[in-house]
Amino acid sequence: MDIGAQYRRYISYLNEGRVHDLSDFVHEELIYNDEPMTRADYQNYIADDFARIPDLHFDIHQLIVSDNHVASRIRFNCTPEADFRGHAPNGQKISFVEHVFYQFENGKIRQVWSLLDDRAIHAQMEKEKTIKVNEGSK
Repeated sequence: MDIGAQYRRYISYLNEGRVHDLSDFVHEELIYNDEPMTRADYQNYIADDFARIPDLHFDIHQLIVSDNHVASRIRFNCTPEADFRGHAPNGQKISFVEHVFYQFENGKIRQVWSLLDDRAIHAQMEKEKTIKVNEGSK
């Protein structure tokens, strides 16, 4: 199986909003950042992000495939409409990246290691609040 093609197909499902239709891509039980979870838990975790950020789109900028491992750098340009990563929405579009590594087993994701650029998220989501507070005090 071409793991790179399988991964791209998985990302296309996410971008189509088919987050509860991942049985072809994710094992029933997996590990996410060293925490065991079920596929349903994983799907709900991703669905929650879409609920908070309706225009969420996964844009693969780098992809490396080696045997049963995938490394990907994904760029996001989106507008959170609900609390995201501990920050209230400010109505502004934000850009950030995720560096994520996957281990595949029998063509499906068995383990995920994900790191989001929280510093970029924080800087952009708090920036507009600071500007609004400063404008309000003039």
